[in-house]
Parts: sequence; C-alpha cells; structure tokens
Amino acid sequence: MLCLTGLSFSSFAQKVGLVLSGGGASGIAHIGVIKALEENGIPIDYISGTSIGSLIGGLYAAGYSPGEIEKLVRTENFIKLTKGELTSRYGYYLKKRDDYASWITFKLQLNGPLLNNLPTNAINSVPIDFYLMETFAGANARSHYNFDSLVVPFRCVASDIEKKQSVIFRNGDLPSAIRASMSYPFYLRPIQIDGKLLFDGGLYNNFPTNVMYDDFYPDFIIGSSVTENSAVPGDDNLYLQLRNMLMSKSNFDNICDNGIIIEPWAEVGIFNFEDTRRLIDSGYVATMRVMPQIKMHVKRQADSLELARKRATFRAAANSDSISFNKVVVNGVPEKGSEFITKSITKKRQKFTMNQLKRQYFRLMADEKIRSAYPTARQDSASGLFTLTLRARKDKHFFLDVGGNISNRPISNVFLGVQYNQLGRIGFTAYANGYLGKLNSSTMGKVRFDFPTRTPFYLEPVVSYSRWDYYRSSALFYNLDKPAYLIQEDAYGELNVGLPVGNMSKVVLSGGYAELKNRYYQTDAFTKLDTTDATVFDYGYTQLSYQINTLNRKQYASEGTYISARIKYVNGLESYYPGSTSIDSTISIHVPAHQWFNVKLVIDKYIRPIKYFKIGVYAEGVYSSQDFFKNYTGTILSAPAFNPIPESQTLFIDDYRAHQYVAGGLKAITSPFKNLDIRFEGYLFQPVLSITRTADNTAKYSTPFLYHHFLGMGALVFHSPIGPLSIGVNYYDKNDNSFSFFFHLGYTIYNKRSSD
Repeated sequence: MLCLTGLSFSSFAQKVGLVLSGGGASGIAHIGVIKALEENGIPIDYISGTSIGSLIGGLYAAGYSPGEIEKLVRTENFIKLTKGELTSRYGYYLKKRDDYASWITFKLQLNGPLLNNLPTNAINSVPIDFYLMETFAGANARSHYNFDSLVVPFRCVASDIEKKQSVIFRNGDLPSAIRASMSYPFYLRPIQIDGKLLFDGGLYNNFPTNVMYDDFYPDFIIGSSVTENSAVPGDDNLYLQLRNMLMSKSNFDNICDNGIIIEPWAEVGIFNFEDTRRLIDSGYVATMRVMPQIKMHVKRQADSLELARKRATFRAAANSDSISFNKVVVNGVPEKGSEFITKSITKKRQKFTMNQLKRQYFRLMADEKIRSAYPTARQDSASGLFTLTLRARKDKHFFLDVGGNISNRPISNVFLGVQYNQLGRIGFTAYANGYLGKLNSSTMGKVRFDFPTRTPFYLEPVVSYSRWDYYRSSALFYNLDKPAYLIQEDAYGELNVGLPVGNMSKVVLSGGYAELKNRYYQTDAFTKLDTTDATVFDYGYTQLSYQINTLNRKQYASEGTYISARIKYVNGLESYYPGSTSIDSTISIHVPAHQWFNVKLVIDKYIRPIKYFKIGVYAEGVYSSQDFFKNYTGTILSAPAFNPIPESQTLFIDDYRAHQYVAGGLKAITSPFKNLDIRFEGYLFQPVLSITRTADNTAKYSTPFLYHHFLGMGALVFHSPIGPLSIGVNYYDKNDNSFSFFFHLGYTIYNKRSSD
C-alpha cells in the first residue's frame, strides 16, 4: 500500500522540461512539436531554448498557444520581419530617399579605421527589435521581470564573444534576452546587455539541455533538435570556415537518461522562412512517431482547460494594447540628438499608447541620420505606466552612392552621389550627385532641414543642371540609325516644402526659376559648318503635388501602388535664335510671355490574382493650357511627354508628346524563380489634340482624337543585389524602326527636370 501510494504521488508530481534547439528557419518545426505534445496531454512545465528556439519557447512561455504561434509565423508580416522589412503600412515616405541610379551605398566614417566602415549585419534589425518589445513587453511586466513567473518558467541563452561563454537569462528584459539569443553573426546586429555585446546563443550552446537540467531538474526532458554541428569545411567554402571558427561543438544528446530527442525534417535554408507549413507538419509528425515512447515515461496528463484558463488570465493582464507610456529616455547620442528623437516620438504628448508609439517609432527609424534606437519598455509599479528607453546610435556622417547603367544603347553612364548627415535639434542633410554619359550628363545639389514638430515638415533648396544629347550615340552591340540633332539643357533652382499625409504619402509645395535651352536643326540637311536654331525659355513656376508610394522597387516594380497628382503654374519668356539653316533670317526673336497651368495624374498599381503572377494597371492623364512656341520643334520640346517604360525617357519621339492626353496600359508579370521576372507591358497614348508641323515649321493642332499610338515592352528582368539586369524588346508604333532590342545593367533613372 505504501509503495502504491508512493508511485501514485511520483506520477502526479512528474515534471517535464522541453528544450528547443537553434537552427534558423528550421526551428519553425518546434511549433509542430509543441502542438503534438499539447494535443496528447503531455505537460510542459519548463522550457529552454536557443536562437529560434528561444523565440518559439518565449512565445509559448508568455501564454501563446501552438495554434496562435503558428498563425504568427505564417503571416506576411513575420516573413518580412525575417528579411528586415516593414509592411508598407509602417513605411514613411516623407523620409524616403529620392530615386537615383545608385547600385550600392557605402556608409563612411572618415575619422576612424577603414574596417569600421564595413557592414556588420545583412538585414535591418529595426522591425525585429520593435516586434519583440511589442510582443513581450506586457508579459515581461506581468511576470515582474522574472522568467519563472511566466505561464511556463523559461530560460534562453546568448553568447558573450569576449569571454567565449554562454550567458543564461533567468530574469530581466524578456524581449532583449530573446533578441540577444537570436543575433546570428553577420545577419542580425548584436545587442548590448549589461555592458556585454551578445550574439546568437547557438555559438556556444545550441541545445541547452544542461540549462534545463541545472535550473529546473525535471523528471523527464523532451528535446527538439533541428540542427547539427557544422560539417568539416572545404578550402573553398568560406561560409563553413567562418561557421566552424565561430561555433563551438554542441552536445545534442540529453544530459540525463530520462529523456527523448525529437529530430524533425529541417532541410531548408537557414534564413528561408517561406515554407512554414511543411516545417510545422514535420515537427508534428516526428513527435507523433515517438509519442508512444513519451507516454511510457510521462504518465501525468495536462489539464487543457486549466492551461487555457491560466493563459487567458495571464494574457489579459499582459495585453500590449493596454500599455501606455509617459516617459522617454534616450541614451547614446548627444543632448541635441536626444531632443530630436524625443520630440519625434512623443509629439509633446503626456501619454501615448503602444500603437501610437509604433507609428512614430518607425517614422523615426526611417531617418537616415539614425542608425539604431533599440527599444525597451519597463513598467512603473506605482503608476502602471511604462518608460520607453531608446539606446540610440547615429549613423555615419557620409554616404557614398555608386551606380549607373551599362547598355547597348546610347544611354550608358556612371553615377556618383555623396551625402552628409548631421543630427541635432533639427535634422540636416546635404546631398550632391553627378551623372556622366553620352546621352545625359547632369549634376544636382540640395540641402534639407527636417523639423520634428507636431506635424513634421522639411525645407529643401535644390539646384540642378542637366544636358541631354540625343544626337550622339554609342552602342555596345550594334549601331542605331542616326537620330535627329537635338541638344537640351535644363537648369533650375527651387525650394520645396514637404509635409506627411499618413505614412506613405506626402504633399510638397515647390517654387523655383528655370532656364530651358534647346538647340536643334529643323531640317535633316545640315553640315558641320551650319549653326543650330536655339530656343531659350526662362520661367518661374509654382507647383503643388501629392504622392503615394508603396512600390517595392524604384524600377521594374511588381508590388504596391504609386499615385501622383500635380498642379503647376508656369510663367516665362521665350527667346528664339535662328540658325544658318532656318528660313527665318532674324538675329533673335523675343516672344511675348507664355503662361499656363498644367495638371497631371499618374496611377500605377499592382495586384496578384494568383501565386507567381501579377498584373499591373497604369493610367496617366495630362491637361495643360500651354500655347505654341515660335516653331514646331520648340513647341514639341516643351510639351508634356508620355514615358511609361524605362527606355522611353531616353528617346525623343514627337508622337508621344501633347498638351492634353490620356494614356493607360496593362502589365503582366510572372516570377518563375526568386528575383527573376518575365514582364510584358502594353500602352495606348491618346492625345486630345495632336501637335502637328505646318509647311513653314510652325505648330498647329490636329482634329480632336485624330491620332493614337501604341508602345510596349517585353523583358526578362533579374533583380541582382546591385540593380536590375534586363534584356528585352521595345515597340513604338508608326516608326521606321518600331522594334528595338535592349540590354541594361542598372537603372535608367536620371535627375529630375524642371518640367517634372
């Protein structure tokens, strides 16, 4: 009788510990393991994990059920987090850099060692940093910063590379502990805790059964292992060489005899989080295979109703939506920078919620002057309000952009840009760039002042000069027909004032002065001794524009939406200087002032009806009250142009210019492989009144809607790390050579013209 009583008591008191290994994306299989254990009534009394195991284990310990964890990791938001990306909802268009032909940006600190300028992480850690704080801040406070007081007592490990040893987290800031445990070298930026720079726990202990045994001493240990020690590196495998240098050998055996190890299928790339369903199923199936063995050792059954009640009670008190902040502390930057960050976050509010913080935090982190601002939240026990602490770092002062375009057409160029950033009570940025090529050479300079007021805004003076030479041509593969002689010079200075409208749109008010100079022959019969005609238009302008931009790429986009609406007023003086081939013998002619309004609307939207296939819808409309210039060529040169495909802006085709027009098209995009698109685009251009040439080279309007024109493109585009590699064919109707073959490496993006 005493023996039976003892056995019964032993069975009732039986405690089970679950150990989750690291292993990158493979660790998603841990969810299936937990799911199978819960469904079969196997209790989980303690949990320990490393790296991805610390994230899955931390979610479970904080009261998330296996089903809820599965939903989290299968969302688009989670996939973006693993890539260091944000959903478009939390981007911030006001702080987005303008699009140029840059391939790569080097961030430089000129007063330090050159090696300090090398990047230390492959992805942006900002989205993950905030996600962990948002997810675990409530549970952290509810447990009073003691990991034993979570729904399930929890441990995770990180690596102190200075002392070459593991660091075990038993209390403190739960999201920071998990974040440190996940800091895979060169992929995710390491963080500092208590003065120690901490990396992924898998470097020294990728399967913390010893932590489970020493801290909790359970009766039975269940381990889920989705990784192995590194293979022996070859002399040409740099990744395995670095992995073996960094990682100590881990013991993937249970530390005691009373346990079992589950090894799900996990043959996926270490950072490939796309195949979550298959990984979860593999963890579930692998656990069910050994379930009879587990049940032989674990006689105690978990009470599912009691567990659900416990979770609900804990989560109700740990809901991040109920968190309110009343204080912001900024460390790591000078006082002026701290003031800029604080104002950007609080907007002078006395209190703000987690949702309000989230919006302002990502707006702040879109600023290029700030490299990082690691967030932690701690509750004041008396008031119940939270203090937000940001451990901030300024980004390097100098950015160097390098890029351009290599093409078989006369548009090859090189691009260089340099930017200087300074963080103070207001943000300051100075930028200058240059393009050099046979078709286009240009330079642009601007400074920008960002004001962190309640409604943030910026002031931006800009000066620019560009020269377009449509006559000169150079080809890598074949020669094009000789183009018409046309050289265009565009110089302007303007002042922009920008304000945000939501996160992904902005309003910009601009005013400036420009000079547009066109040199051309109005006949094909000219010699080197002839002089060109010249039209010079000096004008002032005021413009109000509204833009939304959630496109995923600056060229060859396949996701998102772009909308631009603009109204512009122009007032200027035309001067015409006839050349030696002109029928007009006057030395110079000054035309009465031109003034007009221009309204332009552009919509570019992409949808995905089925996987691997996307449809783009493009629409553009222009109304201008512009009148005729002295001659046809001067008129057509100053008229709005329709350039929907990248290469069309490098060509001067009269047929796609008009004072009023509507245009639109469709794009079909399929992606058979990652980063590879097959694109087909077709457009219709419908002028309201086409501009035609008279016998004496002046301009006149045609009958309304008399002409319309088609253009299109078929291309194979590979999105390389430095830019798109595109090969394809363009079509322009009613031309002698309607089809043109193109090959581009890089971007056909240029500095903005005064007419844009």
